[in-house]
Amino acid sequence: MKFAVLSTSLDPDSRSAWLCDLAAAQLRAQGHEVTHLDLRATPLPPFDNDQGPHGCYAHPHAEVYHRAIREADGVFLGVPVYNWGLGSGVKALVELTGSSDAARGLHGAWFDRPVTFLVSGGLDHGYLSHGAFAFGLMVDFRCVVNPHFVYATSAHWAAPGVPGDWLRERLSRTVDRGVDLAARLRGRDYASVWEL
Repeated sequence: MKFAVLSTSLDPDSRSAWLCDLAAAQLRAQGHEVTHLDLRATPLPPFDNDQGPHGCYAHPHAEVYHRAIREADGVFLGVPVYNWGLGSGVKALVELTGSSDAARGLHGAWFDRPVTFLVSGGLDHGYLSHGAFAFGLMVDFRCVVNPHFVYATSAHWAAPGVPGDWLRERLSRTVDRGVDLAARLRGRDYASVWEL
């Protein structure tokens, strides 16, 4: 199967990016095709909804992300939590790749995608900080959000990029459940739109 693993943190020492690296490696080891993108290496412009030649849709990386999402059987979304909310990178990513406008030939890439969250936060009690964002994906884009997710703090890492025992097991299980969800939903013969 094909998976998109998308790291949305801009932090040079991003722990959510480490989660994405590990998830991508596990998926590849299982024989899946993986498109692994990181906003730090493949940046997007701020979302301005400008359709002109210098607007966000004309940015060369916009189509790279759009294609990775729309062609994926499932998406693994690495997100950082700041102040009990997700970082700005993921919001800009979804705004740009989720736009639909028939007159401009745009259709949101997120519709009907199974999505698994890989979340990094600073405090244990922020583990549901991605909930409102996940709900938005479900309602706006009919995404099927994996109820099994990773929420890791700095205490869950043995060393930079090296998960502790609990995190290693949780991440492995989460990736496996994301693959299972994508396999069960693969091959559906419809495409949702915003209108019900």
